[in-house]
Amino acid sequence: MSNLTISELTEQMHALVKSKGWYAADSKRPQTPRNLAVSLSIEAAEILEHFQFTDEIKDREELGSELADVMLYLLQLASVSGIDLEDAVLKKIEKNKTRQWDVEK
Repeated sequence: MSNLTISELTEQMHALVKSKGWYAADSKRPQTPRNLAVSLSIEAAEILEHFQFTDEIKDREELGSELADVMLYLLQLASVSGIDLEDAVLKKIEKNKTRQWDVEK
């Protein structure tokens, strides 16, 4: 198992999408930010199916596959939107360090 950076994973994702022709102008699967956001949401919802009526993980491999789909769409959405996902994540972690949750007002 190799440890790839976000940039390396993004490059591999782009290579797959290009190989399928989905970046072509006449693609039946236009890779627009909107379409990618919709696909990301759909894939995230598929994760919930694994927990419908149960707290147990029944099929880790299949759950892992769905998590991978979410990550691939997330990487692609960030990339085609011109967002440095690594930078955005690091900034969010720093912001969350100062936030408080579960504090009664």
